[in-house]
Amino acid sequence: MMNLTPTEIDRLLLFQAAAFARRNREHGIRLSQPEAVALIADQAMLWARQGLAHEDIVDRAGRLLSTDDVMPGVADMVGVVSAECSFAEGTKLVVVFDPIGPGDLPIEPAPKAGEIITPPAAVVETGAGRDRITIDVVNTGDRDVQVRSHTHFFEVNRALRFPRRRAFGRRLDVPSGTGVRFEPGVAKTVDLIPFAGERAVFGFAGLVDGPLDDPAAERRAAERAHERGYLDL
Repeated sequence: MMNLTPTEIDRLLLFQAAAFARRNREHGIRLSQPEAVALIADQAMLWARQGLAHEDIVDRAGRLLSTDDVMPGVADMVGVVSAECSFAEGTKLVVVFDPIGPGDLPIEPAPKAGEIITPPAAVVETGAGRDRITIDVVNTGDRDVQVRSHTHFFEVNRALRFPRRRAFGRRLDVPSGTGVRFEPGVAKTVDLIPFAGERAVFGFAGLVDGPLDDPAAERRAAERAHERGYLDL
């Protein structure tokens, strides 16, 4: 008799869904949202059991599928895939943002649930009225770096090279919930706008952890960043 924990039962269910997705993919059938998520999560868990490093799994999982492999609209539905993977040192959460990248085929438009389609002349400006700046960013690392909409840009991955002091107190000027991916060695131009609201930043890289408008906040954050090897301070 085999006794399974709820976690083990969930893992077997995920594997069945992933096997179903792999079968469809082999026959040229484009995957649905549940199939795509199951395939990415299952493959990430397999790579962990095979001994791949956490960062390698994230990098590979982000390249596993493209819009050519999924049904229209699925890539927009899958903004993030998370899986608890078993590594030699224990269980870790693997999180992959925007895991389905653009493919070679033209992307077919697909309506989203609750989507409001405005006339072509209607333009919605994000960050309207904010003090917008434009900077060039280069990823000096060897893996893609994904930055989300409300990340304090001053504290993003230390391998990103840009005038970091100019980014203090700012975030990407993109719609909430979206982000920008920086590929290794590729220069990319982005717009930044100031944080609004209470203008307090906590977490991220721990360089601020407090009010942005504190007179000493930027100096302290720059000192901490310098100690930790951040570029272009």
